[in-house]
Formats: sequence, structure tokens, C-alpha cells
Amino acid sequence: MSKIFDINKNLAGACHMALWAFLFLSPLTYWRGTGITLVQYLMYCVEPLFLMIVFYLNYMYLAPKFFVPGKHRYDILINLVLVTSLGIILHYWKDFTNVVYPTPQRHTDVLDDFTRTLRDSLNLAIFAAGSTALALARRWVTADQKLKESEAARAKAELSNLRSQINPHFLLNTLNNIYALTAIDQMRAQDAILQLSKLLRYILYNNQDEEIDLQDEVEFLENYINLMKIRFNENVEVTFDYEPPATPVRIMPLIGVSLVENAFKHGISPTEPSFIHIRIAGEDSQVIYDIENSNHPKTENDHSGHGIGLQQVQHRLDLSYPDHYEWIHGVSDDGKVYKSTIKLNI
Repeated sequence: MSKIFDINKNLAGACHMALWAFLFLSPLTYWRGTGITLVQYLMYCVEPLFLMIVFYLNYMYLAPKFFVPGKHRYDILINLVLVTSLGIILHYWKDFTNVVYPTPQRHTDVLDDFTRTLRDSLNLAIFAAGSTALALARRWVTADQKLKESEAARAKAELSNLRSQINPHFLLNTLNNIYALTAIDQMRAQDAILQLSKLLRYILYNNQDEEIDLQDEVEFLENYINLMKIRFNENVEVTFDYEPPATPVRIMPLIGVSLVENAFKHGISPTEPSFIHIRIAGEDSQVIYDIENSNHPKTENDHSGHGIGLQQVQHRLDLSYPDHYEWIHGVSDDGKVYKSTIKLNI
């Protein structure tokens, strides 16, 4: 953003220089071939000098200070006095220049003098209005840039906060799984602790990156799923399919772990056959998370969890992929299957 702002600033400076170069060199073009002297040229430069004074006085001082709510009338009044005064001074200066450097002129009267003064004042007023408009545009661009920077900083802080919430939540669920395993098979529990260390290593070194390779995310989810499968018997069918993209892509880390957590939490029944089908695919500049599981909602007496998993997914998608994702999720009409599909436009 700062580079773009610097480019726009340099472009604006070049436009200013081109405008004043044209105005200050125009007397040379008009009097070309008449043998204009340096003093005569400088006397004719008074008009563009007055235009420059009016322009930058408004651009740098009057508009920022007075063209604000409650002070508009002061800006208009000051400019009215300014352009009228400079218009009259410019009229007499032109008459003086014509006396010093006579040129063939038609006879002038009071009405003609008034008309020329009004014309000069109008030119000054046009430059005053134009510089005020530019000052307001600059104010709007600066305010908009500051707002975007503030929103970006807020989004980054919120995303960091969400990540810090995900880690303890995920760790708590995993430790509960290992705790249940210790009562069944200590050797398998040791293997589970080893797998957990790999997951924590991933979170420690990869979770702080803004984006990671999709392949790393898939390996993390595979380890996580294998760790979760230890708890369940043969009545639970868990499948994981990965269709890699044609070229490597990078995504926000840990976007799928909450979805998988939710599938294990609500898709497994201790008494009924259950299934969880997970598919991740890269297709045509998209990354697709497709998770389908049997639906076994918690009873009213089961207060485990706080329901923050899917809310975090929604919030993280809004922060990292605004207007570049589609998320469809819900329970089937018969209430037996829950499906969640996220499409990220990379």
C-alpha cells in the first residue's frame, strides 16, 4: 500500500510541475518572434504567479483549515476577498505592463476594464475551487488509506487472537483422547503422544505463518485424523482423500482442523454405525474442503464444548478470504447426514 501511495504521490508531483511549466512558459509562446526581453517576460509571469499563490494557499492552508464542517463560510469569504483583490491588482499590473511595453490596443472604457477584472478574478476563483477540490480528494484518500490500514491491523489482531484460541481448544480435545486411550493400551497411548508432539511441532512452526503449503496442511490433518481414530472401534468408518492441485498452492493454516473436530464430535455414536468422509482437492484455482459425516447431535444434557469451532471457521474465512470463499454446510433433510463444503478461491 505504501508503494502505491508513493507512486501516486510522485505522479501528482509530476502533474503539478507540468501545469506550472505550461502556464509560466505560455508568455514565451504567445510573444514568440517579437523579441521579448527577460524583464518583459517576468512582468507577464505575474498572472501565473498569482494563480499559483491562490492555488497553493487553498491547497495547503485554507481548505485543510477552513473547508470543514462549521467553517465553510470562512473559506468562501476569505477566497472571495482574495480573488477579488488579486483580480484588481492583476488588472492594474497589466495596464502598467502595457505602459512600459506598449502594444497596439483598442480603446477601452470602464465597462471593458470591469469585464477584464471580472475575467481575471474568475480565473483565480477557478484555480481556488480546483485546489480546494484536490485538497478534499487528498484528505479523502489519506483518510481511506488510514482506515484500510486500521482495518488490516484489526483483522490481523483478530486473526492472531483466533489462532491463540484454536490451539488450547485443539490441545484439550486431543489430550482427552489420549487420556481415554491410556486406560486401554499404554503402548498405543505412547504412540499417540508421539503423534501429538508432531502436531504441536506443526502448530509451533507453521501456525504463525500467514500462509502455508497445502501439502503441509494435509499432512497435519492426516496425523490428526490418525490420532482421533485410535479412540473408535470398527463401527466407525473414517476415510481421507487428497487430490493435489496441478501446481503447489498456499493457504491459511489450520482452516480445516475445526471442521474435522466438529465431524468427530457430532458424527460418532457409541452405539450406532458412524462414518466420516473427508476430501481435500485442488481444482482450477480453488481449494475444496469437503467433509461429510453421520449426524449424531449432542443431547440437551451434554454440555461439552462451547460451540466456538464453526464460529471460528466463519470468522477466519471472513478475515483471510473476504469475498473469495463459499461455505455451504448443514444437515440433510432426513437429519442423518451433516455436510460441510468450503471452496477457497486462491
